[in-house]
Amino acid sequence: MSQASHLHYSARRQQLMSLMQAQGGGVAIIPTARELTRNNDNTFPFRHDSYFYYLSGFTEPEAVVVLVANSNEQTEILFCREKNIEHEIWDGFRYGPAAAQAEFGFDAAYPIADINSIMPSLLSDAHTLFYSNATEPHLDNQVQQWLQDVRAKNRAGISAPAITVDVRCLLDEMRLVKDSVEIATMQRAASISGAAHARAMRAARPGQFEYELEAELLHEFRRNGAQSPAYGSIVAAGANACVLHYQSNQAQIQDGDLVLIDAGCEFDSYASDITRTFPVNGKFTPAQKTLYEIVLAAQSAALACAKPGARYMDGHHAAVRVLTEGMLNTGLLNKHEVGSVDDAIASLAYRQFYMHGTGHWLGLDVHDVGLYRENQNIAEEKPYRRLAAGMVITIEPGIYVRPAENVPQEFWNIGIRIEDDMLITSDGHINLSRDTPKTVSEIESEMRQPQ
Repeated sequence: MSQASHLHYSARRQQLMSLMQAQGGGVAIIPTARELTRNNDNTFPFRHDSYFYYLSGFTEPEAVVVLVANSNEQTEILFCREKNIEHEIWDGFRYGPAAAQAEFGFDAAYPIADINSIMPSLLSDAHTLFYSNATEPHLDNQVQQWLQDVRAKNRAGISAPAITVDVRCLLDEMRLVKDSVEIATMQRAASISGAAHARAMRAARPGQFEYELEAELLHEFRRNGAQSPAYGSIVAAGANACVLHYQSNQAQIQDGDLVLIDAGCEFDSYASDITRTFPVNGKFTPAQKTLYEIVLAAQSAALACAKPGARYMDGHHAAVRVLTEGMLNTGLLNKHEVGSVDDAIASLAYRQFYMHGTGHWLGLDVHDVGLYRENQNIAEEKPYRRLAAGMVITIEPGIYVRPAENVPQEFWNIGIRIEDDMLITSDGHINLSRDTPKTVSEIESEMRQPQ
């Protein structure tokens, strides 16, 4: 990593330390995730902690970032594994403290094995401990021991931090607004994922199994440099598309089925999240097209609310109104039973066919961090926060029709969701997944192309 490359990580550390100083200063401790045993001596594929990576860019396990921010001092410290040629023969390259300090722009770096001897002195006379309890339980015990070691020096006039603040609350607000490096990375992730969805459309044929289309997605992810899926891919055909978090991906796809694919890659630690629904035989039936156009119109209504100053839930409310109107017009909802559009919304009748929200934050995590409501100390319900430039949200309305006596049979077992990744800009939004085929004509045209 070049000096220019690590500068944005250092800038984030400095921003966090300034926030710490505004609260009296102190010491922040941010660990990465642990390696977890899969079975016997095999581990699950390691994925670093998102908060840790956000501040460091460092991807090795057994590491901790420590930031010291007193009234007149800011120090950035990394604890990591020592250089070990023997281990590298088996497990691959590791930086070691000296190289990591230089490569990632820290003021100091120490072996992780020395953390117990160093941390008590860093915590001595610190005003506040910025740390998230119960997120990495193995470290909780160490932190408590460090504090005990400091308290043992009380007679010498040395005190331990009297206040503990959840450091993730500060980081959540920082992570919510993406910088230019993050935006470029997320655009790359969305572009790779869009190409994967298009590949799956071109490859789809009746008689295939869901996992065959999942394999097309994974091929395109890795072929373009994505490190992994951002979450378990959903490839749901026919009635399976009415299961919101379906992940079996084992069923055979029948002629006439719609296939709902909710999948996105993780590229350089940032997630994408795209959903498309298409007919396996390349041609929407009239009933499928009718419901698809309703969901597409609902997404368009939500997109109109994706702009600075709009409330986070404005898009959801706009989508719900369009979906409810469509449900009444198609007979999914009986007008004589549920009344007007306003009545059906007020009674939540639409939730028989649309039971989830219309989006979420997106970033290092597919369901990214950040408060959805304003952080106000008021007794009444807190209003949803306003969107601002640099935030990234998904917009993903849907309709899911399970068989029921009061539902027209031509719509049974149709599940549709359309999802895109939206960057809020100063004057509106940019659709990061804009190149993924979405309209009926675009999808049917894409499916006529050779694989």
